[in-house]
Amino acid sequence: MTLYIDPPTWPGHGRMWSHLVSDISFEELHTFAAAIGCPARAFERDHYDLPSHRYADAVAAGAVEIGSKELVRRLTSAGLRRPKGRPA
Repeated sequence: MTLYIDPPTWPGHGRMWSHLVSDISFEELHTFAAAIGCPARAFERDHYDLPSHRYADAVAAGAVEIGSKELVRRLTSAGLRRPKGRPA
């Protein structure tokens, strides 16, 4: 199981956020997110939004730190990318 997380550089709601993704399946992503206590409401189309204070938890649980561009590249290559406006 390999999950990926980008640095918490995305602003929103007064916080900084990271994106947590899988390059295998959404099932793998949901299982990992549940195991680290990430609520289902944090899932958005193809990733989980994690606030910066949860970044270290994801890494400690095994998420691999990569840059945002590499994260999108892996998600797209896996066929799991769901951009806004594209049906699920």
